[in-house]
Amino acid sequence: MPRRGENIYKRKDGRWEGRYIKGHAYGKAQYGYVYALSYADVKEKLSYIKTTVPWIQESPSNLVTYQPGTLFDSIASEWMAFLKPQIKESTYVKYSNSLHDYLCPAFSGRPVESITRAEVSSLCIKLAESGGKDSTGLSPKTIADTLSILRSIFNYASEEKGLNVANITGIAVKLPRSTIRVFTVAEQQKLDSYLRENLNPCNLGILLCMYTGLRVGEICALTWKKVSLDEPILQVDETLQRLQQANDSDKKTKVVISSPKSDSSIRAIPLPDEIYKLLQQNRKQSDAYLLTGLPNRYMEPRLVQSRFKSILLDLGIKHANFHALRHTFATRCVELGFDIKSLSEILGHSTVNITLNRYVHPSMDLKQKNMNMLSDLFTVS
Repeated sequence: MPRRGENIYKRKDGRWEGRYIKGHAYGKAQYGYVYALSYADVKEKLSYIKTTVPWIQESPSNLVTYQPGTLFDSIASEWMAFLKPQIKESTYVKYSNSLHDYLCPAFSGRPVESITRAEVSSLCIKLAESGGKDSTGLSPKTIADTLSILRSIFNYASEEKGLNVANITGIAVKLPRSTIRVFTVAEQQKLDSYLRENLNPCNLGILLCMYTGLRVGEICALTWKKVSLDEPILQVDETLQRLQQANDSDKKTKVVISSPKSDSSIRAIPLPDEIYKLLQQNRKQSDAYLLTGLPNRYMEPRLVQSRFKSILLDLGIKHANFHALRHTFATRCVELGFDIKSLSEILGHSTVNITLNRYVHPSMDLKQKNMNMLSDLFTVS
């Protein structure tokens, strides 16, 4: 509920939000926002803005307006420049690719205000039917990501430039429920035995992922100095990936070692005693990469995934991508009765809900065991 006449609201996330008019465009008020943890702090911020920014108090006729006809290309470029300091390089590359491949071909040279809601809906259908390099259509996830980028560009055009863009909220792409591969206990035992019997730096890394849930980029960036000498703890604070470079670069791609995907992904993982003992027995110098055993020589995710696929093929285990090790780790932990909050932090998730909804897949045996508890409840002794 707003405080009467003050444009101060309490948000669902518990914070307070204050709104003020910062300009007018085409007879429409353009708002700015301030946030704080208390009503009093928001009110103070609003008061400060109104007393230190003179034009806030001026009449609408004197406030700044923006000219129509601004091209989509210009707004998109400004939006990218605005975001660049706030996002990871990999995210910036992803956004650039979506703009170059899907959005600019559709809207380049057009005033952003002329793009209609119907055209955005039509683009989504077109991308689904004939998008992509081979013109066979894009996945729903790729289309949804592209639509999310377009929404952000439109929001930037409206909120920062005061442009009258189409309302494209509510346009959605239905994402199919994906089938996530989790190794059975028998498959995991088979893989575990093979890795131990054919131990080399790469196989040791795969085994470590099976018992920690590390992502492929995280294991590729891992050096031995991140494995504690004194206690069974592994520090995760880097990830390795290959990214595209600008068109004017001599090489199309480059390898980047950077911080993980989110702050919660920077974490310390306690290791099972047996795995820690195995690591200690095969320890290399501190600056060596765990997957190669050598300093200054890393292994890229694509090569790790290729070797993993070959191992599964040799063992006669049904195909699975490398990420299945992470799903399997989470599922086994739940089956063993792990505390979900602890598991969420080990996996590097920002919330427990991500762990439960995305990575935990109870087996049929566990479901049956849980259902049998009902029978036990009413068993007559």
